[in-house]
Amino acid sequence: MDLHVLWFVLLAVLLMGYAILDGFDLGVGILHLLVRDDTERRLVLNSIGPLWDGNEVWLVTFGGALFAAFPEAYATVLSGFYLPVIVVLLSLIGRAISIEFRSKVHTRRWRAWWDFSFFLSSLVATAVFGVALGNVVGGIPLSPQGQYTGGLLGLLQPFPVAVGLLAVAGAAMHGALYLQLKVDGDLRRRVRRWAWGGFAAFLFMNLVVAGLAFAGVRHLLWNFERWPVLWVMPVLVGLALANIPRGLHRAKPAQAFASSCASIAGLTFLAAAALYPNLVVSSLDPAHSLDVARAASSESTLRLMSIIALIGMPLVIGYTVTVYWVFWGKVKLDEHSY
Repeated sequence: MDLHVLWFVLLAVLLMGYAILDGFDLGVGILHLLVRDDTERRLVLNSIGPLWDGNEVWLVTFGGALFAAFPEAYATVLSGFYLPVIVVLLSLIGRAISIEFRSKVHTRRWRAWWDFSFFLSSLVATAVFGVALGNVVGGIPLSPQGQYTGGLLGLLQPFPVAVGLLAVAGAAMHGALYLQLKVDGDLRRRVRRWAWGGFAAFLFMNLVVAGLAFAGVRHLLWNFERWPVLWVMPVLVGLALANIPRGLHRAKPAQAFASSCASIAGLTFLAAAALYPNLVVSSLDPAHSLDVARAASSESTLRLMSIIALIGMPLVIGYTVTVYWVFWGKVKLDEHSY
């Protein structure tokens, strides 16, 4: 495998890991205002408290890898999506300080403000992530030099907006399924209802995005026509989606959550498979698209990065597995809780 192809695959893996792990963090934030009282909201915050900052390591690693492996694509994305990137960064900062600041002052108004901040930051970050991915996959106007030539409103086309709504629905469902594993009692019963609602919205938006792709984003199907074996993946995604309500109906939350993880992983794979060999698709002329060969760093840089990844990736995976193992089980409040 060529090194630039290898790094395309590694970027897809990093994005997949971030979507699965930080996806339920963001989903918990989106659902946060539905929780009734202060005790329940503290339980919800503590369900992700030991995990959320480690989950964001996958996004930081993705950004660093994109910058080092494909600097031209990195420059195009950041220059074209400059304001959305700033909005995402502010949202991630707002989400972090909402978690940390909420319990520092014991007044209703103070906590209500940070509860709303946590919800809004999670919602905005998820939606903008989805819209950005929809634009990258669906295509944006690029000059022959690979520079974005559109405006801010040009990013709000039907397909990327639908992908943004898909991301919000998926995160809400994923977060509700995760909370089923972490809470008990009446809260868990209500979370189960939220999971059903999130699943319905997620399934509907999957159908909308698929319809828009077939109707107006035909280049997403080119690789599936070239390699028909790729059609196996939509079938597997459909089976994973079908197993979510099965797990909910049978009161098997771990099975439903695992199926949610599988469906998110499968959708990420579909996006990467539809995009390859491009990193950013040009809607003006396919020849202007930034592919993995054109946008890649030098061979020596990619080789050095591969050595670093060989050392670093096991550490990241090992850290993630250890943290989840240590904090597995139901959430309990104590003097160290948020």
